[in-house]
Amino acid sequence: MSYTRQEVVVNRDVPAVTVPYGSPVTIEAGCDAVITQQLGGTFTVMVEGNLYRIEGVDADALGFEPIEEVAHTHDGPATAESVEAAAWTMLSTCYDPEIPVDIVNLGLVYTCRILPAGAPERFRIEVEMTLTAPGCGMGTMIADEARNKLLNIEGVDEVTVDLVWDPPWSREMISEPARLQLGLL
Repeated sequence: MSYTRQEVVVNRDVPAVTVPYGSPVTIEAGCDAVITQQLGGTFTVMVEGNLYRIEGVDADALGFEPIEEVAHTHDGPATAESVEAAAWTMLSTCYDPEIPVDIVNLGLVYTCRILPAGAPERFRIEVEMTLTAPGCGMGTMIADEARNKLLNIEGVDEVTVDLVWDPPWSREMISEPARLQLGLL
């Protein structure tokens, strides 16, 4: 994890997404970039005054080892309890690219239900989450990231992540440690 800014030169064309709009772009080789956030297996970089998110699998374009998704296994058979614990752990590795706090501590995850998937030790997960602002273009990307990480939990066959707007998110939903980290206390 990194919260410090680091200057790099992009060493190959790399796919990225504009922040906060969520539009796909390509950052060209040779561009100067400043890494503003490296959390949850992704990078937020500033290039020519604009923010972009780069996936960890493309970290080599920034001079780092690629970051692969990690599967979450259990110390025994998958149970609803072990899957739920793993789900909260995985959700806490998802970050808004502009805020150095995970979506759980930001108070964006409203529910995480673990349901049987029809076979022993097989489960599906249903998540309801929100965003800090309804117009955030990164919403679908953050929800997709959460879904993909949850699908990496052993015993999980299906995941749905729904973006909801009721109740509306507010700063009071941020955990106390995260408020302290953000200087809101």
